[in-house]
Amino acid sequence: MSSVPNASALMKIGQLKKPYGIKGWLWVFSDTDDRTAIFDMHPWWMKTATGMKPLTVKAWREQGTGIVAQFEQVPDRNVAETMNGVTVWVEQNVLPETAEDEYYWSDLVSLRVMNEQDEYLGNITEMFETGAHDIMRVTANSDSLDNKERLIPWHKQTVMKVNMTEKTVLVSWPSDY
Repeated sequence: MSSVPNASALMKIGQLKKPYGIKGWLWVFSDTDDRTAIFDMHPWWMKTATGMKPLTVKAWREQGTGIVAQFEQVPDRNVAETMNGVTVWVEQNVLPETAEDEYYWSDLVSLRVMNEQDEYLGNITEMFETGAHDIMRVTANSDSLDNKERLIPWHKQTVMKVNMTEKTVLVSWPSDY
């Protein structure tokens, strides 16, 4: 068993949902693009009131349009009832390498956002998915152009360049949008 990791080295990959059946199985919501890829990453950690605890998958399967899993730490439905909403984490060093022009959302959060007019719009504070596009929530701060929060689509027509070294994202997004 590995030692408890440093929280700053962890990335959220999913969340446990309602119990499934009477033997302690739970629905698993995966944050990965290929939702079953979550089971290729391990060890899993769960965030609890007393800190990070290991979470070991015994078995899993696709069930209808979702995924269910059984865990060593969840022996029955009574324990499973207490697990709804628990977040699942892995150490970043177990994640697959990204391709060129691919990024983990957690790597984008906090990057500075500049537009083509060389105006500083703010920092990315959140990435989230909609039906059409992934979205950057860009929050203004004391150094940004104005006090506006912006929701900017993460799209090839909008995101011109990501510079991880300089921690910036260049967007085609005028300040008056």
